[in-house]
Amino acid sequence: MSKIDIACVIDDDPIFVFGIKKVMQLIDFCEGILVFKNGQEALDNLKAIISAKEQLPDIILLDLNMPILDGWQFLEEFIKIPCNKKILIYVVSSSVDPEDVLRAKSYESVSEYIVKPISVAKLKEVLYDFENATG
Repeated sequence: MSKIDIACVIDDDPIFVFGIKKVMQLIDFCEGILVFKNGQEALDNLKAIISAKEQLPDIILLDLNMPILDGWQFLEEFIKIPCNKKILIYVVSSSVDPEDVLRAKSYESVSEYIVKPISVAKLKEVLYDFENATG
């Protein structure tokens, strides 16, 4: 099973971030993890990575409800950035509102909507999806 080089977690909940990092380590999910506390911090840093022609993440786990720039606002801005790499974006939220699910699926760049908490099995599915998308 191939491994993701860089995973990006955009979430303001330190408990979720701690937990997802532990699960990622447990299943040998990726080589490195970028963590941002809100959409604005993520957007600024990802733009800088693109400008510097450094390695972008392979996947983004994106929370919806965050301060400063929420997940929806991040998505709107991120899809405008010219980028030659396909990044799989997974919306990860505690919201079970069908409107949120439909809205997330309306974005071509969103691979899936995942309801928190993320199980080991679900993260393995993400890894499997990544392998199929890239190879």
